[in-house]
Amino acid sequence: MKRLHGILGILGAAALMVVLFITSIEAVTYWTPGYYEKEYEKYQVLDAVHMEMEDLLEVTREMMAYLRGRREDLHVPTIVDGQPREFFSEREIAHMEDVRGLFLAAMEIRQGCLLVIGMVLALLLLMRADLKRLVPRAVCAGTLLFFGVLAVLAGIIASDFSRYFVVFHHIFFDNDLWILDPSVDLLINIVPEPFFMDTAARIGITFGVCVVVVFGICVAVILGQKRRDAAGAGSRG
Repeated sequence: MKRLHGILGILGAAALMVVLFITSIEAVTYWTPGYYEKEYEKYQVLDAVHMEMEDLLEVTREMMAYLRGRREDLHVPTIVDGQPREFFSEREIAHMEDVRGLFLAAMEIRQGCLLVIGMVLALLLLMRADLKRLVPRAVCAGTLLFFGVLAVLAGIIASDFSRYFVVFHHIFFDNDLWILDPSVDLLINIVPEPFFMDTAARIGITFGVCVVVVFGICVAVILGQKRRDAAGAGSRG
């Protein structure tokens, strides 16, 4: 029975790691609007697209709203090179529809993982597992396992980001709409490849901080339990 408790605990811990990872992506993508302005300045995006910063940030806000499912289309009028026009071309709109599908799928996966965590806890309660001891140990084990796998993947991707950037698109897209022309399509100018590298690093740092906090709390709980057990054993002796 204890083995089953352990398996369920690690399953719940793995689901928690997925929740934290997707939330880290969401936090960097949606919750830090100032990040985009800094990146646009860093890579001189305004010169590439011939726009004012406020107009570009407004386009960015509308794009984020679209990815979150808060607007129905990406027909965003703006001013480019002093002339009114639609920011996104039809090809870009078609590609971003695929990107939106990935973002919304990630949110559904997170909801599913939260459901798994709830079910695991319910099952462990029904089996009268010692949650105070099991949960922190399972979370520590699941964290180390998940973080180890992710660290290996991150190392592989960092060795040749451009190559794996292309591999990522081949895995998640079944068309070539993501191959944009910088002389025609503005989207590729506002999110160049270095932007994706910065964003991946920022997501990794955010996720790492979350994991360290959770792991630290669990270790503190485990050490506290050991001290109490030792004190109890000493009083009995």
